[in-house]
Amino acid sequence: MKKGVFEIRDDFYLNGKPFKIISGAVHYFRIVPEYWRDRLEKLKAMGANTVETYVPWNMHEPQKGKFVFEGMLDISRFILLAQELGLYVIVRPSPYICAEWEFGGLPAWLLKEDGMRLRGCYEPFLEAVREYYRVLFPILVPLQIHHGGPVILMQVENEYGYYGDDTRYMETMKQLMLDNGAEVPLVTSDGPMDESLSCGRLSGVLPTGNFGSKTEERFEVLKKYTEGGPLMCTEFWVGWFDHWGNGGHMRGNLEESTKDLDKMLEMGHVNIYMFEGGTNFGFMNGSNYYDELTPDVTSYDYDAVLTEAGDFTVKYEKYREVIGKYTQLPQVTFSTDIKKKDYGALKVQEKVSLFRVLDDLSTPVSNTFPIPMEKLDQSYGYILYRSALEREQNLEKIRLWGANDRANIFVDQKPLITLYDRELLKEAEVKADFESGALLDILVENMGRVNFGPLMESQRKGIAGCVQLNGHMHYNWEMYTLPFNNLEKLDFSKGYEEGTPGFYKFVFEVEEAGDTFLDFGGWGKGCAFLNGFNLGRFWEIGPQKRLYIPAPLLKKGRNEIILFETDGKTAPEISLKAEPDIG
Repeated sequence: MKKGVFEIRDDFYLNGKPFKIISGAVHYFRIVPEYWRDRLEKLKAMGANTVETYVPWNMHEPQKGKFVFEGMLDISRFILLAQELGLYVIVRPSPYICAEWEFGGLPAWLLKEDGMRLRGCYEPFLEAVREYYRVLFPILVPLQIHHGGPVILMQVENEYGYYGDDTRYMETMKQLMLDNGAEVPLVTSDGPMDESLSCGRLSGVLPTGNFGSKTEERFEVLKKYTEGGPLMCTEFWVGWFDHWGNGGHMRGNLEESTKDLDKMLEMGHVNIYMFEGGTNFGFMNGSNYYDELTPDVTSYDYDAVLTEAGDFTVKYEKYREVIGKYTQLPQVTFSTDIKKKDYGALKVQEKVSLFRVLDDLSTPVSNTFPIPMEKLDQSYGYILYRSALEREQNLEKIRLWGANDRANIFVDQKPLITLYDRELLKEAEVKADFESGALLDILVENMGRVNFGPLMESQRKGIAGCVQLNGHMHYNWEMYTLPFNNLEKLDFSKGYEEGTPGFYKFVFEVEEAGDTFLDFGGWGKGCAFLNGFNLGRFWEIGPQKRLYIPAPLLKKGRNEIILFETDGKTAPEISLKAEPDIG
């Protein structure tokens, strides 16, 4: 594409001519890069002319001042690939993205500072954003259409009207983008209600709406704020996300959403959320918290237009028919050969208990008080708190103050109780007899930081308060951070005890790599690693029953899977199936 101009007047204009945005959301950070081309080709073949993506700050700056833009995080490569395929790009460059992503895309290290305030005019937060933008925007600036790139729009913040009304903060975010070289028109996106649009709007920035139904009604509200500008749904929710224990995979109403898409394209512009959802690999799922904690599953299938694994759906065909009424559908040859393979059952080859390899995986930190993850420069995974019971003769009551999110508690390395979410807000009755000096171990899992609402500022993980035993506070702790980024240090010869957290190794040979799905039936709760890559979490409560493994993660020859399981619920094997099971 040559240098061009993209403008917002009464409509969107590309090089002086009206331009209808027909976009789909594809998150590069949820898809292995070997499959980016496939997903973008399918987007183009549906009739879309644009792709939209968020930018996850927590992935690009995992540690303060240390930046990553390679592999799955090579946003420049993703945008240039879209350009190669003739697609324009909408970029939503943080700092907050929601996206059902861990902490809404904010880096957990922000919470190391006492008193940290998020998404408002609080100088330490603003300075962290400034430092991030100084690195991010030199990558984005040359990709704008004015410089010959495909980026035609950028978004300021995200759904701020749902969160707060600090207009000075929003003006600061806008100015930061301009100061760092943003030249394309800017938009905001908010819920299609007067309150949200009023709180989130900005002078000189086009407001857009996020919604999944009632297009005419939503656009009528939006019209009051666009000052004669174009109407756009920046997130047309075509499905929804799943959380653990929600009873079944969430599905949208295809008939109604097809009608809504037609009406959107008749009245304005659309970004389909999601065109393909992809996967919350690693520990990157977010959570919501209303009356209880609802952490999202590993799959971000979202009942999207393409499945998590990139397969066509009935929704794809229906939407393509609608889009064909508004633009000429291109002929696209799909260039990526994707197969699905069933590799069969895999027996456990080796196993070792976490308690036997603690010192291989982590160097303990000693303190009078328990310390949360973030204060120990840990963002994700698990943390184990250990202390000797020297004055207590027995245990009858225990309470963890300021603890998040799930705690497996052991005495003498035998399971005592597991506490989750609201169970951590009260004293639990237990029964344990032991000899003086017995070890108390508390394994706490970060289930995924809340990605929406005021509880975002209360997302320190581990234990931030104290441990109360039989009514008194218990001191003197050793803390083992367990982000599980060093599993190559595991020594499976060190011993195993049934019923305790442990690691389980599986080995299999691959002649031809194909997409496959890890069936964890019979296993309790934990996470899975393939050749060192964190595939994400599993949990027997569902709805997701299999974890997606894209073929590019497999190697020709020997491959290794390691499961970490916390609850002592195991089976003799796992299996790799050719089909998903997301509930």
